[in-house]
Amino acid sequence: MAREFQRGHKAKISDLTPGTDLYVGVQIAGPGLTFDISCFGLDANEQLSDDRYFIFFNQPKSPEESIQLLGAQAGDTESFRVTLDRVPANIHKLSFTATLDGAGQMSQVGPGYIRIVAGGEEVVRYAFTGSEFTTERAVMLGDFYLKDVWRFAAVGQGFDGGLDALLKNFGGEVAEEAPAAPQPQSQAPSFAPPAQAPAPAPSFGAPAAPQAPQPAPSFGAPAAPQAPQPAPSFGAPAAQAPTPHQQMHAAPTIAAPLAPQGGSVPPPPGPAPYGQPPQQPQFGQVPAQAPGSFGQPAPAPYGQPAPAPYGQQPPGVPQGVPQGVPQAGPGLQAALQPYKETATGQRWTPQNRQLMRVDLTMGGSGVLARQGSMVMYQGKVDFGYKGAGFAGRMVGNATGQEMQLMRCTGRGQVFLAEDGSHLHAVELQGDGICVSAENVLAFDESLQYEVRRIEGHGIPGGALFTMQFQGTGTVVVKTHGVPVVLPVTPTTFADCNAVVAWSSASQVIVSSQVRLRRNAYPGHSGETVNLQFRGAPGNFIVVQPYEV
Repeated sequence: MAREFQRGHKAKISDLTPGTDLYVGVQIAGPGLTFDISCFGLDANEQLSDDRYFIFFNQPKSPEESIQLLGAQAGDTESFRVTLDRVPANIHKLSFTATLDGAGQMSQVGPGYIRIVAGGEEVVRYAFTGSEFTTERAVMLGDFYLKDVWRFAAVGQGFDGGLDALLKNFGGEVAEEAPAAPQPQSQAPSFAPPAQAPAPAPSFGAPAAPQAPQPAPSFGAPAAPQAPQPAPSFGAPAAQAPTPHQQMHAAPTIAAPLAPQGGSVPPPPGPAPYGQPPQQPQFGQVPAQAPGSFGQPAPAPYGQPAPAPYGQQPPGVPQGVPQGVPQAGPGLQAALQPYKETATGQRWTPQNRQLMRVDLTMGGSGVLARQGSMVMYQGKVDFGYKGAGFAGRMVGNATGQEMQLMRCTGRGQVFLAEDGSHLHAVELQGDGICVSAENVLAFDESLQYEVRRIEGHGIPGGALFTMQFQGTGTVVVKTHGVPVVLPVTPTTFADCNAVVAWSSASQVIVSSQVRLRRNAYPGHSGETVNLQFRGAPGNFIVVQPYEV
């Protein structure tokens, strides 16, 4: 049975299927909308450093054919064949995207999905609807990404600027196109191949029972619901002509200001983080004005560069700085550069050792954070009180594991910090971790958490308590200083006041060295209570260079 993913869910490919020869199907439709579905092969910096790995209707396969565009089949609007063990080492991410070709917004799309099929069986599906989007014209649906092993993530994040903004986000360049002469509505675009009869689907993509060829879907009306199609079974792919598409870049993008007729396009702003429109200003800037000239520029003072036409920034000045604001020289830019916001396209992104950013537009659940830990936020974010209830307060007071939490929901980015502590985002994929409540800053609301008791003797009450987190999501752990992670062995001991976290599969025993005779005399070591850890290989503990 296929696993149903929500936005932000991730999993190892090996946990979904042992195979590496995969079929990726995308179904997306809307009234009067036309879509271009593509795959971007990105390097370790999430940039399109080799444009041969931009797979779309005009370039249907990569050089070694590890990524192939198959066309519409088996109920999918577009489909791909991905052979992960043939993907070159310099490609670290495959991002599957859908962009609007023409007018419209992603909020108008009907129910759609991206799915993965392996060995003739659908193994994962991420379903979405237009209610998840607003004014976006391009959306990243899902990613294969390499993080020691290949993984899949359901993304569902968009860009207002369409394909232009998507290309610029991935470091690509948008070619200047000459204005095209008007063409009759019925005439195919000049770059599209001539219309052909529907080709038979490849053996790995066709349903089990033979079906008559169906005409290409019309996007003039909402797509009718379809029964689940038999999953494709991989074999040798049959050649198939790319589907004709309408002209792209027909509408202006708002990812960067438009250049005046015959002019040049000013440098675009840097890539925007997931869920944030590309036209958002960078740190220290405001939205740029549309370029245009009005009259002649005034002569520049001696030794100063000539002023730019009205609405444009002079060379060397960051785009978007309003007129009348003192220009920032190279020294100021260089001074601020190390502190600019860091965007990695992930839900949780460390900005530095003491500051963590969470993008609430990624993932289907909210975030629970320690009250008062928000230092800044962007977008429409709601902060609400998260009560533990009477029973929860009683348990928290009795065990010392009470957490005063707030719930963060909405669409935006929240920056979290507390007392300059070092922050570490720990991603859980169905496993568990034990952390003292005092060392938890924030975590995904989708995680399950409870108070866990540590058995032992030699300390008041005969037991210690900790919080155990399990499920799929991220928990942000705070430490005093840079911690050390040690493997669990039969002789691993840690001071109970210095240990921060450990794998939930570890066995923890309180080891006491209290001896009455030793305590009766001054000068004992002071190390009276330790925790002993036992467990199979792969378990770990985290210790900070600080005692509470």
